Amino acid sequence: MKIIEGASRPMTAEEPLFFPEIHGDHGLGPIIPPEMRICKRENFCELIKLIEPCPEDIIIVATGRLTTLATLFLLYPNIMDRICSYYIMGGAFLFPGNVTPVSEANFYGDPIAANIVMKYAKNASIYPLNVTQGALITPEMANIIDKQGTGQAKLIKPMIDFYYENFYKKEYPGIGGSPIHDLLPFISFINDSIFEYKKSAVWISTTNDVTRGQSVADFRKIAEPTRFDDRPIQRIAVGFNYAAFKEEFMRTILKPDCP
Repeated sequence: MKIIEGASRPMTAEEPLFFPEIHGDHGLGPIIPPEMRICKRENFCELIKLIEPCPEDIIIVATGRLTTLATLFLLYPNIMDRICSYYIMGGAFLFPGNVTPVSEANFYGDPIAANIVMKYAKNASIYPLNVTQGALITPEMANIIDKQGTGQAKLIKPMIDFYYENFYKKEYPGIGGSPIHDLLPFISFINDSIFEYKKSAVWISTTNDVTRGQSVADFRKIAEPTRFDDRPIQRIAVGFNYAAFKEEFMRTILKPDCP
């Protein structure tokens, strides 16, 4: 598997912020991975060599800030126009944010990049806080995985316990578990029918004020919804079947052949 280094800074030219109090020093909660040799990291331009031969067969899943993806749209628009589809975790539509009252972390972290992607990505499915905040892995689920899981499934409980005890239980009193936001775009590959979608063009606030990173769509039931300078229509997940999500997640993670 090629490891391709992405952007070091957002398009806002700010120094990036990290949140070890939420994700842990290594992004794995309390888990400290063993020292290992540094794998060769490919230059960013190598990415387009992977895409260029057959972009129509490529599906891009983005679960972090969109800086690198936006750069591809700026440098290689003709190739990116031919990408099959995009699955993007980010935003909050008519729903509270998680870093500000209105903004989700990925779009807030680089609103310029998010706005570029929303302007140019065709056939995108967006998984905002509307659904990801409800993708809870409860302590009870983590205990079952710890008892019945094999291989790397054993990593789940310490990470979930860390997220829940150190952040979510304190910041969101009454929440029943830890939202695992990144899972939902991947779950949609397996069972897209568990999601409820609305369609709209999307605009992101790039102003450095209280609206920074706010995601805006037009959900009005009118003849001609706003297209925000003729942007493409995207699918936005606004609801999902939690019971079906939970069943799919537990079935997958408890497979005997889970590595």
